[in-house]
Amino acid sequence: MNEPLVSNDTVVFGLLTLCLGFIFYTSSLKSGFWKKFYNIVPAVLMCYLLPALLASAGLISDKTSNLYFVASRYLLPAALVLMTLSIDLKAIANLGSKAIIMFLTGSVGIIIGGPLAILIVSIFSPETVGGNDFDAIWRGLSTIAGSWIGGGANQAAMLEIFQYNPEKYGGMVLVDIVVANVWMAVILLGVGKTKRIDRWLKADTSAIETLKIKVTEFTEKITRVPTLNDYMMLLFFAFTATGMAHFFGDTISEYLSLNFEMVSDKKSFASFLGSQFFWMVVIATLAGISLSFTKAKNYEGAGASKIGGMFIYILVATIGMKMDLGKVLENPGLIAIGFIWIAFHAGLLIVMAKLIKAPYFFLAVGSQANVGGAASAPVVAAEFHPSLTSVGVLLAVFGYVVGTGGALLCAYLMEVASNV
Repeated sequence: MNEPLVSNDTVVFGLLTLCLGFIFYTSSLKSGFWKKFYNIVPAVLMCYLLPALLASAGLISDKTSNLYFVASRYLLPAALVLMTLSIDLKAIANLGSKAIIMFLTGSVGIIIGGPLAILIVSIFSPETVGGNDFDAIWRGLSTIAGSWIGGGANQAAMLEIFQYNPEKYGGMVLVDIVVANVWMAVILLGVGKTKRIDRWLKADTSAIETLKIKVTEFTEKITRVPTLNDYMMLLFFAFTATGMAHFFGDTISEYLSLNFEMVSDKKSFASFLGSQFFWMVVIATLAGISLSFTKAKNYEGAGASKIGGMFIYILVATIGMKMDLGKVLENPGLIAIGFIWIAFHAGLLIVMAKLIKAPYFFLAVGSQANVGGAASAPVVAAEFHPSLTSVGVLLAVFGYVVGTGGALLCAYLMEVASNV
């Protein structure tokens, strides 16, 4: 592996914040080139792309950096707390069942899309889907299924269960990152055309608009000029809860793994319960929801969700570091499987949205709660409206729950497809 030009994480973090500052400044300009540019390319997509360009140029690398680990373990749970601090569960419940239906449709699309992609690619490139024993491609693709239905914890579980050759695992990670980010770019491009898409879907968006209005009115009522005391209290809420999430997450996952065979058995549908990351996300989210029943919810007026959003964008930049654009064409067969796979996922979501007249918001967030998980579902939800962020958070947590079972089913179907 070639060493990046910059390996000092302090300097790398400075470069990432330089990228974010440049993007947010230029996207705030109201006229000229940048105004036209961001009408076409979403700012959040650039937050992934600029770090990816730096990584592709060999300036930085996630292989020598701990920034993603820090962002995902420290800033992500803190962001989840701050973003759910003022959550209105009753208003979210009023959104109805369409959000869950679209999420589950996305999961089904991943489960059946994998084996169908293998069958299609095997027609013109059988060597791409072949392999024997632990080099079998379907074993590697099972890790992508884990990632796309649940998240990183489910992906790790699939790697452990099917024991794919570690030396070839990097290729699967590449497919995961490239295809997932391209699909996210497509979703974000659609956000600017939401009204047109909703008209085509004949969707009823009244419940979403009601939630927006309700949350906006509450925020306007409690908005104030934040003081140092406010910021220190937000720091207290966010990182005390993060500490608790890690402590209890580690304790619970260790206890369940040691005392329940179905949890310690990596082939079990319940193996995700042994993931420390899963419990960290769940406990952080529950902490935020619990605070929403107290006067702490008024700290939204001091900018709780905005600070949470800042943490999420730092995480987004560290995810962008993982994508080396120069390697996209190194294994075109695997990349083809990935794009065919995600196309089935997208197609099924579009068909279901048309059938049940679901708004584009449910399609986009339902998809990202699967494919992107807790790192990107809130980002996509916030692109529609900041008040909708918590919907993305809750669906992403649901994704971790169904991730391992769904990925196992997908893996077994891919094994069958590989041997047809």
